[in-house]
Amino acid sequence: MYRLMGVILVIILAFAGCSGQKDGQENAATVPVKVMEVELGSVIQSLTYNGDIKAEFEVKVFSKIPDRIERFYVDAGDVVAKGAKIAQIYAETIEQAVTQAEASLTAARAQEANLKVEYERAQKLYKESAMSKQQFDAISTQYEAIQAQVKQVEAGLATAKSRLADALITAPIAGIIGKRYYEAGDLAAPQLPVVSIVQMNRVKIAFNATETDLGKLRVGQKASVAVKSYPDTRFEGQVSKISPVLDPLTRMAEIEVIIENRDSKLKPGMYARVEVITGTIENTIVVPREAVIENTSLEQIDGDEQAVKNYYVYIVNSDKAHQRQLKVNYVNHRCIAVDSGIAIGEKLVVSGQNNLREDNLVKIINQEGSTK
Repeated sequence: MYRLMGVILVIILAFAGCSGQKDGQENAATVPVKVMEVELGSVIQSLTYNGDIKAEFEVKVFSKIPDRIERFYVDAGDVVAKGAKIAQIYAETIEQAVTQAEASLTAARAQEANLKVEYERAQKLYKESAMSKQQFDAISTQYEAIQAQVKQVEAGLATAKSRLADALITAPIAGIIGKRYYEAGDLAAPQLPVVSIVQMNRVKIAFNATETDLGKLRVGQKASVAVKSYPDTRFEGQVSKISPVLDPLTRMAEIEVIIENRDSKLKPGMYARVEVITGTIENTIVVPREAVIENTSLEQIDGDEQAVKNYYVYIVNSDKAHQRQLKVNYVNHRCIAVDSGIAIGEKLVVSGQNNLREDNLVKIINQEGSTK
């Protein structure tokens, strides 16, 4: 009796073991995936470039007088108005020249005044025939000479005063002192600016576009700018300039984008990534880029062997995975606009697709409802 019960127990355990092994095999063959329902959406077409941020306007201010800098009124980062004092150049020699020119002008005008009186008296005497023409001509020549001398001294004084005014360097535009190239006491050289002044309410980014991209770019197109300093912020701008000529060596044209910068977050010299929006594809099937399996193959096209990129996805039907090849209209780094290969309403695998093969059993572990 006990022996019979032991045999029955062994058989039951054996069946139980077989059943557990079978369930484990089925679980191992079932691949967990996440899916989303295929829907129509829109895809933004764009071109991406890299470039350095620059101030929209930058003026380098030079000293007209190559002499020692006596004093600075500003430093880097200071906001200045047009005409504000920047620096004072040592000008003692010029001041002495002004004083000398003023003294010379005073003496010349005094002499002119005396000769004027004598000239007017000579005119009277000559009209009354009380003075010979030779005498009158001599006085007249002296008077004309002193008048010319006065004008010459006046011009010299104006030049000296102008040079003295140049000793005080002022801001030609309103803006921010971007850089100061000297310290007080340095000798200002004509070839090196004293300061640079930038206007940063707007900044610009210049980059080169290929001949192929040039046909897609237009002045006024919107642009989105990202910098490492503010990874979660996108700065909006627009294409402001497209070079009318291409560099014959690189076959590229310079493009300029202007960005509003009222809060001055963007600084000249920052490295930026620019995305120029060139268009939008509406009412198209949209597939997330991360859901796609991509591979490249060599194919014969017009007699030439060319590299062709193919795009595949998996859809789920009756708990099985089925691979589909996509006919692609447009690809960017976020999504793909699809012409054919999948249909609206199908369940698209968006996670776990790299573990799938055709007809694999799948287990859906979510059910997202939008591709937008």
